Amino acid sequence: MNKKPFQSGGDTPLAENLTVNEDHILAHNVDDEPVEANRRLFTGVLMKFVVMLAIAFSAFHLYILNVAPMETWSFRIVHVAGALVLGFVLFAGARFVSGDEGGVRHRWTTWFAAVALIPAIYALYQIYVFHQMILDGAMRIPAELETWHFGWPLLAASGVGIVMSWFHQRDRARFSVPDLVLIICSVAVAAYLLVVFNTSMRMTTGTAFAPVGISFAAVAGTALIMELTRRVAGMALVVIALVFLAYVFAGPYLPGFLGYPGLSVQRFFSQVYTDAGILGPTTAVSSTYIILFIIFAAFLQASKVGDYFVNFAFAAAGRSRGGPAKVSIFASGLMGMINGTSAGNVVSTGSLTIPLMKRVGYSKKSAGAVEAAASTGGQIMPPIMGAGAFIMAEITGIPYTEIAIAAVIPAILYFASVYFMVDFEAKKLGMRGMRADELPDLRLMLRQVYLFVPIIILIVALFQGYSVIRAGTLATISAAVVSWISPNKMGLRQILHAFEIAAYMSIQIIVVCAAAGVIVGVISLTGVGARFSVLLLDVAAHSNLLALVFAMFISILLGMGMPTTAAYAVAASVVAPGLVQLGIEPLTAHFFVFYFAVVSAITPPVALASYAAAGISGANAMSTSVASFRIGIAAFIVPFMFFYNSALLMDGGWFEIARALMTATFGVYLLSAGVLGWFARSTAPVPVRILLVVAALLTIEGGLWTDLAGIGLALLAIFIQRRVAPALAAA
Repeated sequence: MNKKPFQSGGDTPLAENLTVNEDHILAHNVDDEPVEANRRLFTGVLMKFVVMLAIAFSAFHLYILNVAPMETWSFRIVHVAGALVLGFVLFAGARFVSGDEGGVRHRWTTWFAAVALIPAIYALYQIYVFHQMILDGAMRIPAELETWHFGWPLLAASGVGIVMSWFHQRDRARFSVPDLVLIICSVAVAAYLLVVFNTSMRMTTGTAFAPVGISFAAVAGTALIMELTRRVAGMALVVIALVFLAYVFAGPYLPGFLGYPGLSVQRFFSQVYTDAGILGPTTAVSSTYIILFIIFAAFLQASKVGDYFVNFAFAAAGRSRGGPAKVSIFASGLMGMINGTSAGNVVSTGSLTIPLMKRVGYSKKSAGAVEAAASTGGQIMPPIMGAGAFIMAEITGIPYTEIAIAAVIPAILYFASVYFMVDFEAKKLGMRGMRADELPDLRLMLRQVYLFVPIIILIVALFQGYSVIRAGTLATISAAVVSWISPNKMGLRQILHAFEIAAYMSIQIIVVCAAAGVIVGVISLTGVGARFSVLLLDVAAHSNLLALVFAMFISILLGMGMPTTAAYAVAASVVAPGLVQLGIEPLTAHFFVFYFAVVSAITPPVALASYAAAGISGANAMSTSVASFRIGIAAFIVPFMFFYNSALLMDGGWFEIARALMTATFGVYLLSAGVLGWFARSTAPVPVRILLVVAALLTIEGGLWTDLAGIGLALLAIFIQRRVAPALAAA
């Protein structure tokens, strides 16, 4: 916990005429980005170079998006290439050496990588040669030149650089020669796509006339993306992507619905690094909406708004029963909406809330589970939804504002369920809240409520009809302006720092979107998504509910171990088309898939958010994931109700929507009571818990008769709990 020691009389100014005892300000730097275990920490001139590179990367995107639009294809290529370059500069491919090992291990990797520099530089030079040939009027580059003077040297250098980086262990402040090879290869891939292929040759994509160089560039580019994904997001997405790539060439030999005629290596790879794959919908979103909102989040971080969010939450809810857990729900919802990753949200807010939850009586397991469930819920919190809303808009063509409005009731139900769970457990265990002298003063926090203005401006601008780009830019500018009347004024240095941390934050999401683009490309080029839709229709012929359960398991399975953005993009390509063919509205189908892609972060056995929380709380990772799954149980039920009651997605009249909200909220209350086993101020016996769960399912469903039946069962549960159970206990 980043709590500074109390100093008598040490008041710290928050603004003019506004002070608060430093000991009562609980949150300090909660939204600072954690430094990953494999991130290099440079010093001196090299550090200054990397900082300037990061600032230029963020500023480039802001300039292109608002001032001087760039041709879409070229912009996406530069976007991915910039992330690859920054990623290989910052993130090592192997662990760093410890102090007692000296500064270097496996010196031979440097020599092998130095040799690989030769073909890497040669391949890059050949692009200049090809460009000159095109300027001189050549319509095509001879295949033997592309093959032997560009393709094979590029592949050899990329392969050697990747393998050497796995064994290249150095001090954390040193740069890596193998990674220098990978940087040059990344630039070579982008340069070929920009100045050679992005000419009249681009029209030959997917045909026998496509230049062979694009296949070599795509193979090398895909390998580089997979390697950086391994470094920044782990092996889960890499393994899934490799399975899909293997399917491209193994598919013709597979039986049943998985079989297809097959694609040649050249035909597939001539398309996968285009807008049919890597440069497709996922990169379209990461290069526009996601990068813009990462810059917005970085400006909020630089002005310490995250600290204020958490301190405000403590001031508002800290004194209630089990206060820190309720603070976690509020703060993690606000932070997670902007953050974009469940595990990242856990690390930023959980480092404060989890120790405080343990202090007021929560077990290590429960404290971690509450934080994991709350942080995961931030991904479904409108208006930003951790960038999920923007990807959904890109894939479906549904206006962003319609998606954000539809997300309101599901988000309310999710957070209401988590709140009820937390409150019931606090009652059950007789917990207290935090004392007033342990918390920030709410009156003083309210005097800084203007720090919410950037988010309010964002929401108002979006619903006034401004484009997402313009609204996000206005919100970013307002974050800097509002900081000038706050304790953390943003001058030029802080603004440049915001650009710097935005670049660091964006690397993972950009490369993950690119890796997801590989999978999306495989699905679209092989037609496996359409065949999965046929399978789903066959299942639905027996039962729609069974088809939805099947779709749920596939969405969770595809999302396990993956960041939310990639998980949704993949599941939307595989599962959502089948649901639409069942007759489900596209918005409902995509929300169904999106929810389960999100909650895969708290679904055992691979629950990234739960594992991150367990690392902070000190509890067992698997037991924490099971507990967080239980706390977030509403998220596994509400999506099924979209199918039966579209009013939960704001589709209907106001009366119908209001009734759906009230009955569904009552339903998640009953569900929470039944799952946790606390009802009507006492522990609920098993029969009462069963009645509560059944009543919850009936009221969430939304029909008039089911609502009445649910209320009837709830009244029966109250009667048994208040009258029958005490009488049996007395007898």
